[in-house]
Order: sequence, then structure tokens, then C-alpha cells
Amino acid sequence: METEPDRTIVAVVSYDPTWPATFREVAAEVRAALGPVAREVLHIGSTAVPGLAAKPVVDVALLVGDSADEAAYLAPLTAIGYRLVVREPEWFEHRMLQRSDPAVNLHAYSLGCEEVDRVVRFRDWLIAHEEDRDLYAATKLRLARESWPSPQQYAEAKDGVVAEIMARAAAGDTAGGESLHDATPTTGGSQ
Repeated sequence: METEPDRTIVAVVSYDPTWPATFREVAAEVRAALGPVAREVLHIGSTAVPGLAAKPVVDVALLVGDSADEAAYLAPLTAIGYRLVVREPEWFEHRMLQRSDPAVNLHAYSLGCEEVDRVVRFRDWLIAHEEDRDLYAATKLRLARESWPSPQQYAEAKDGVVAEIMARAAAGDTAGGESLHDATPTTGGSQ
């Protein structure tokens, strides 16, 4: 399938059972590089959901005291092969770093960030609810058959189904409003 100039094909592949081990290795490296600056390291995104088709890139949430304070974490991460590719001060002070071997998107957020609670809730809901996991997988696979002006537009095309699933997760949430990532293991096999 040919793509138009400046268009992107998004590769979505079958679940790879090595993704949790890759996450554990990445988390150990990040913790070793940052020490106590790495307050939490969480496996997020589709690679954290057993059985879910995903882009073959492990998504990791790094929680630090203040993600706007790049001096606290950027140089050590650059030293272990990451490069800063996204800086979004207007959106939760989010920073995203990437590296290719293994393929990782490392998302830096401030400790207590509500966006992390949201992605953890979504991950945990998909793990526990096969019907929504299948719906999300089917949507991703359908969208991946198209070419996109950018990977971000592919991600935005999933917003409707994500909102639908998140509404069910919110209705079924029994966490009582506590921060979900506080109770989530960072190195478990299903993470």
C-alpha cells in the first residue's frame, strides 16, 4: 500500500508477551539513571494490556516531582539513549522522550497528575473487561489500515471509542476517587 507524501502508516501488531519484560528492563534503567527523582515508573498504553494489539512501542509514565523541571531528569535520560521529542507545558507539563532500542515512549509527568490517573484507569479497565478490550483493538486495527497526516491524528481518531470506554470505566469505578497509580504495582507481569 502506497502512502501519499507526508502521510504516516501506523503499525498495529498482535500482542507481544515480551512487552512486560521490556517494560521491567526499561523501568529498572530509568530508576537507576534517576534514583529518587523517579518517584513512580508505570507501564501504560496498549502494550500494558495482555492480549491487546498495539503499536510495537512500550509506553512508560515517569512521575517526577515537577516535570517542568527538566534539569532534574533530562540529562540522565539523554545519557541512556533517550531524546526529548515533545514538550507540552500547556498540557500537564507533559514531556515525551523516545528511544528506539527497545522502542519506548517515555512520558514525564508531575507526581499526582490527573492524566496519569486517567491512563491507568483506562489500562486497568481494558485488562478487566474483554469486551471493551476487543472493541478498542478492532477500532485500532481499522484505523491502522488508513494513512494519516501524522501519528497524532491517528491517536485523535481513537478519541470517540476511548471516551465511550472511559465513560463505562467511570460508571464502574469503585476506587472512591483515590489516585489509581498509587496502588498499582510498577513491575508486575501484567503491567
